[in-house]
Amino acid sequence: MQFGDSQIVLLAVALSLGLLIGIERGFKYRDQKEGSRVAGLRTYALISLLGAVAAMLSESVNVYLLGVFFIALALALTASYVVNSTRERASLTSLIASLLTFSYGAMVMLGYVVEASSLAVITALLLSLKGELHRWLLLFEKKELWAALELLVISVVILSVIPNEDMGPWDALNPYEIWWMVVLIASISFVSYFAMKFAGARKGIMATALFAGFASSTALTLQFSRMAKQVPAASPLLAAGVLFACGTMYPRVLLVAGVINPDLITPLAIPVLIMALLTYLPALWFWYQGNQSVPEDVAPPASPLSLWSALGFGALLTVILLLSSGLKATLGDAGVLLLAAASGVADVDPINLSLSGMSREGLALNTAVLGIVIAATVNGLLKAGMTAAIGGRAMLRASLPLVFTSVVGLGIAWFV
Repeated sequence: MQFGDSQIVLLAVALSLGLLIGIERGFKYRDQKEGSRVAGLRTYALISLLGAVAAMLSESVNVYLLGVFFIALALALTASYVVNSTRERASLTSLIASLLTFSYGAMVMLGYVVEASSLAVITALLLSLKGELHRWLLLFEKKELWAALELLVISVVILSVIPNEDMGPWDALNPYEIWWMVVLIASISFVSYFAMKFAGARKGIMATALFAGFASSTALTLQFSRMAKQVPAASPLLAAGVLFACGTMYPRVLLVAGVINPDLITPLAIPVLIMALLTYLPALWFWYQGNQSVPEDVAPPASPLSLWSALGFGALLTVILLLSSGLKATLGDAGVLLLAAASGVADVDPINLSLSGMSREGLALNTAVLGIVIAATVNGLLKAGMTAAIGGRAMLRASLPLVFTSVVGLGIAWFV
């Protein structure tokens, strides 16, 4: 077996990965006397090099040699751990890190250079964050841990097995998209809880609004309206958050339409930007009021995850989709404007994409603009009703500007 230049480079990479993990381990135990450490900088470098050599031999001599080397190393490390455990110098974490270092060296020689390098960096990072991770654990309560696990179940587990296809009457229901809205609402609830807990009411609420405004202003409207019932003292900031999130919809509509058909930018900019301005101005005012009146130590909601609220919205969205599809199927395409109004009940983006594309194929620009504004108006009125119905009187400061913005924007689009 002869060494080539590529093999020498791979051996050097494997050695450097072992040195990386060894530096972290050696830095942690740097105050101990020489010879008292079970494994340090040189040991981890040699372990990674051993993994690389074992991988080379397994490819050229016998495929089982890599497993033999790994088992022999695991036995040697386990024996060292047992012997030194009575002297309080052994670390099970270091034992696992050693086996991982061997594996990374082997991965490099087997062609997984990028993967091994990434995992080695992550390993070194996790090892160095021991104190911080333990301190973070002390900050969490049992209900917060359960909320995190529930969120992972509904997102990672359930979302991965739900079919992503249209079904039901009129093919109106896509289970994946409906459940994705449930996950999104639950995620915003989770983020807003911890943002308020760690950053305080003022910074936490607005940070959540900015985060969710680009994802789903509808989901944030539902969550903040619900929070206004639970935390009335924070209602000015919650109203500001709702308006900030809803206001981001209008520039997004203009951006999407302009990318598809640049000719829409000029006629659509006037109503859309005025609607954005009419939403942002009261949002700024309520944000100023909230910073003056809302205490920084306002407690977050009792539960980090409003799962039942998210499920309720999923059921409501299902009903709305069925009604809007039934309306279109029963009346037919009685006009682009009727279609826009029915589509705006659920979301603005699909009808915006559709009308913008149709305007490139012959649909009059003024009809496309009016249809897009009608969809945004219906969507804004739906959010206004949501804030008033769920948040009560405390959230009228958000619902009234949304109604006013929708009416003014529709009027401008209609007459202009």
